[in-house]
Amino acid sequence: MNTLFRPAPTEAYANGAAQLPSPWAHALHKPVFITFLVPFLAAWITSLLGIRFGPLEVSVWFMAATTSLVGLARRLPAQNIVASATLIGAISLGISVVGEKTGIPFGPRTYTPTLGAKIWAVPCSIPLLWLVVVINARGVARLIMRPWRKTSYYGFRVIGLSALLAVLFDAGLEPFAAQAGHYWFWTTHSTVLNWYSAPWANFLGWFVTVLAILGFTTPWLINKQPLKQPTDFHPLVVWLLLNLHFATGSALAHSWTAVAVGLLANTAVTVYTVRGGRW
Repeated sequence: MNTLFRPAPTEAYANGAAQLPSPWAHALHKPVFITFLVPFLAAWITSLLGIRFGPLEVSVWFMAATTSLVGLARRLPAQNIVASATLIGAISLGISVVGEKTGIPFGPRTYTPTLGAKIWAVPCSIPLLWLVVVINARGVARLIMRPWRKTSYYGFRVIGLSALLAVLFDAGLEPFAAQAGHYWFWTTHSTVLNWYSAPWANFLGWFVTVLAILGFTTPWLINKQPLKQPTDFHPLVVWLLLNLHFATGSALAHSWTAVAVGLLANTAVTVYTVRGGRW
């Protein structure tokens, strides 16, 4: 069976005690993922046609967050999912609000109405974006680091790699967000080193933000059951689909350097993730 949708056992035993997974998450995983594909394909097609529709972009991030959480719930208790999602949303919203008011840590930018209504000058879908990035970056990092999961400092290495992967994700997102998706506009000074108008400090801000978020949420994201679970490539699939959306928009905007960098980065990520996942 396809490892993306392969179900975990309905019952397992550890130290003589029955450990039951979340049956609702296993039942919902495939239909929720398919539901995510509907707005994703609609947004991708409208992008090809040169049509911009803000609510469609919001629905993509909402369903991407939903399928990410349901996928995570297949191996973690429901209370862990609620706690980690709440922490990710609250921390990312707080940092985004500070960034909007002060320009720290990301730099000066202005949000457009594309991502929906705003709360404290920040679109309400921004926490969804961060939730998708953090959960799937960590999921991909765990697959890459799978051969070394029994080594010392494995957890710290996963956190560091997750932050680095988030920076790579943002490198593909920024050209799309500023030119094709019109999520936001940067007001970067011409003398500041930038990537499609995003200042270099923005990427440092992403790295530090993901480190901070995982510093608080990792205890809730760890499976306390000492059971080996089947390899799950769902985070990689969500990751690549979103990057395909970004690359398509960048190509239509003739941002060929961004497309090339994204292609190389995601090819490398895919190779290392599949290799690690098959270990």
